[in-house]
Amino acid sequence: MIARLRPEKRAEYLELHAAVWPHVEEVSAEAGIRDFTIFILDDVIVGTYDYVGDDLDAAQARMEADPIMQDWWRLTSACQIPFREGSGLPGWERMTEVWHQD
Repeated sequence: MIARLRPEKRAEYLELHAAVWPHVEEVSAEAGIRDFTIFILDDVIVGTYDYVGDDLDAAQARMEADPIMQDWWRLTSACQIPFREGSGLPGWERMTEVWHQD
């Protein structure tokens, strides 16, 4: 996934991720999300994770239904803008994997 940070919200975003809420990590883990990592370069953020399961859409729906996760996403998405201007997405855009080495 890829997005950009609003320059005026960069410090807030980094502060939030310096102390991710334990409930957010628990809900993500229960949904099968493993090894979630966010990288930053200037205003660009790139997120990667492994999914362990057989229905990512259902796992995503479970996370979306959690009120604390909704609060977390409300705070973090206020810091983000789409990577591509005019994409119509609120923040993260999914990228297509072209190569992976285990």
